[in-house]
Amino acid sequence: MTAAGPVILLVEDEPQMRRFLRASLGSHGFRLVEAGTVREGEQLAASHNPEVILLDLGLPDGDGIDLTRRLREWSRAPIVVISARGREEDKVGALDAGADDYLTKPFGVNELLARIRVALRHGAGATPGAEPVLEVGPLRIDQPRREVTVTGRAIRLTPIEYRLLVLLARNAGRVLTHRQILREVWGPGAAEQTHYVRVQMAELRKKIEADPTRPALLVTEQGVGYRLRDGGGPP
Repeated sequence: MTAAGPVILLVEDEPQMRRFLRASLGSHGFRLVEAGTVREGEQLAASHNPEVILLDLGLPDGDGIDLTRRLREWSRAPIVVISARGREEDKVGALDAGADDYLTKPFGVNELLARIRVALRHGAGATPGAEPVLEVGPLRIDQPRREVTVTGRAIRLTPIEYRLLVLLARNAGRVLTHRQILREVWGPGAAEQTHYVRVQMAELRKKIEADPTRPALLVTEQGVGYRLRDGGGPP
């Protein structure tokens, strides 16, 4: 473990999981700060300013989703949920509360490391929208010119398609729920109109995917939402 490694706050009450993550992350240069309760997690988040927070949902003094909401009131540190809860409603609830990613137990070290790398890139980025040019894999979005290219080929998008693609590109590698997308692209009044997203995503895939029936960039997270695949993140 190197002294200069990124600080990760682990909020997890299971001793076996804590030992596993302590060894795995320490061997890859991360500095781990550990909490076993909601209260400890909130205190350590404030005192240590971690680059990434790994958060279990089932904690002895409360629920991790409630902690996520409280942290989001003042912290922009990326939150990766690690939980045995694999139901769609749990994933949607955590992501809507402000989590950046969701990993279901059991998981492999390599997948966790990939999610952490994506989270670190998000955390290190400038304020969303500040970068004039967004580049994700073969996709390039020149925001001042409102020009979109894929492997150098110009793409013509409708205003809604453009806003949708920019939102996904600003959050590349991060899962966005249907509700998050609707709120950001269509406004709060459209929060229940999930078919808007499905229709526009299908049209967007026709324009930027080599094979729209087997999308490589615009990935569906079944029952949860969508993400624009970050080339350095998990598939």
